[in-house]
Amino acid sequence: MDIYRNCNCEDLRITNVGREVILSGWVQRRRDHGGLVFVDLRDNSGIVQIVFSSEVDIHAHLLAHKIRTEFVIKIKGMVSARPEGTKNLNLSTGDIEVYAEELVLLNESKVLPFLIEEEVDVSEDIRLKYRYLDIRRPNMKKNLFIRHKTTQITRNFLDKLNFMEIETPMLIKSTPEGARDFLVPSRLNPGKFYALPQSPQLFKQILMASGIERYFQIAKCFRDEDLRADRQPEFTQVDIEMSFINMDDILTIIENLLKEVFKITLERTIKTPFLRMSYQEAVDNYGTDKPDIRFDLKLYEITEIVKDSEFQVFKRVIKDNGIIKGIKVPQKADYSRKEIEDLTSFVSIYGAKGLSFFKVVGNELESPITKFFDKELLQNIYRITKANDGDILFFVADQPKVVNLSLSNLRLHIAKELNLIDNSLYKFLWVVDFPFLEYNEDEKRWECMHHPFTSPTEESMHLLEANPQKVKAKAYDLVLNGVEIGGGSIRIHKRELQERVFNILNISSVEAKKKFGFLLEAFDYGTPPHGGIALGLDRLLATMLNAISIRDFIAFPKTQSGTCLLTNAPFDVNKNQLKELYIKTDVITPLNKEKLIVKS
Repeated sequence: MDIYRNCNCEDLRITNVGREVILSGWVQRRRDHGGLVFVDLRDNSGIVQIVFSSEVDIHAHLLAHKIRTEFVIKIKGMVSARPEGTKNLNLSTGDIEVYAEELVLLNESKVLPFLIEEEVDVSEDIRLKYRYLDIRRPNMKKNLFIRHKTTQITRNFLDKLNFMEIETPMLIKSTPEGARDFLVPSRLNPGKFYALPQSPQLFKQILMASGIERYFQIAKCFRDEDLRADRQPEFTQVDIEMSFINMDDILTIIENLLKEVFKITLERTIKTPFLRMSYQEAVDNYGTDKPDIRFDLKLYEITEIVKDSEFQVFKRVIKDNGIIKGIKVPQKADYSRKEIEDLTSFVSIYGAKGLSFFKVVGNELESPITKFFDKELLQNIYRITKANDGDILFFVADQPKVVNLSLSNLRLHIAKELNLIDNSLYKFLWVVDFPFLEYNEDEKRWECMHHPFTSPTEESMHLLEANPQKVKAKAYDLVLNGVEIGGGSIRIHKRELQERVFNILNISSVEAKKKFGFLLEAFDYGTPPHGGIALGLDRLLATMLNAISIRDFIAFPKTQSGTCLLTNAPFDVNKNQLKELYIKTDVITPLNKEKLIVKS
């Protein structure tokens, strides 16, 4: 008889009845009925029921009494149809079972810290400590499989467009990217360090100077920054760069790539081209450059309307060059005093000093502060917010950064509370026309909104020195459901322009040569116009599957404190290793203020 040796659980169907098979996997669960022992055997493909009967094989039956959950076993047996009334409609293999003729115990398992099931009621720390168990769960396997499929689709898609996959170095020179670098000491060069790349930015530009024309990489990137649900110290991006292209070329390629990814991995058709919105429009209407457009709730500015009111809070803010913006919440004029106080506390998290409100009753605005506004001003507020009877209007008065930050978060908070977000939707948005620079008030200097290698637009380039705040960048961000999943720009490719930008950023010619001399020199040898984009793979996947954390799409992630609970990294280094690297530590730690001394 032909034995089905390379069989997966999921392969078995009613058509296999009467066939002898060999299966290997884990014991999902065991049910001991005395005369019969039932085992749900799980492998990477699925689950099938194994039956151990003393009438079929006494030795296998006796051994089956000893096996427990997550034991690893191999069985040989005959596929049989399940008796009527015993079929499991929840399993694709639910109409068959395998009667075991042989049983081999490959490995045992200790008592599990949590069950290998879909929903696990256990802390994330325990899941990460026993990640090899966590990955056995169907959800985690599905997440990693979709990650695998996404990278394969990306490679195949870009390969067909004549992109070349090229790896860039992991040990590089430290360059300013907006976050702290991870540093690696060099044993062969005492006192000197490498940095781990925050992105392959400079190397992919060098590849364009090298005549590659179309490059991509599934690139590991490293940033030593404070962590949260959508950040990791090491993350992955789909890195793309092209020569002789414009912004529309890049945006179209990315839209078509994502269309392919969604079609194959989720069997969803996404509409292209994606909506485009200017940076200013996004901030004006939503308070953020990454708005969630699955629901409405736009913001309204009333600074000009209320500048002549008698409300001193508004007058002081306007005098200090602040603004007053608000949000209309439909049909929630019945908010209680307690609910309004809770919302006021919520916006205070983001720096707002208060939350003014007007309830719309009939055609009138009612509020404890209406006495400070004449009837015409109130009617203008009513008109500009397009208020309706039963609505409530909330306003924040402060500096623009505080107003936009607090209202953009209030908008999301209210939308979640009122169930205004349809989680089945995928709303893509290109945010374009970014300012080239932003002013750092603390350090009293200009900084690039993206990075110093982004090109200003031709129309505004002449304003670089004379009026830098009005310069626009050839930059673009991709937003999905309120999450920034990618960003890029057309790059500077001429030395003269790059040096002008460095000068505006107060990077001296000596410093520029020291940090970026190799790039500036490459510009002297016929570097073509080029541009690119990087998609955050981890964020993209988490957003696609409506996950809370990107950690569910990374096989071995770090915690929010940057530790790996599986391996206990980072770890203490012995003094001999430090001595080899010419490192001596003598520091005060910020947490416990204890002095750590390692002599070398």
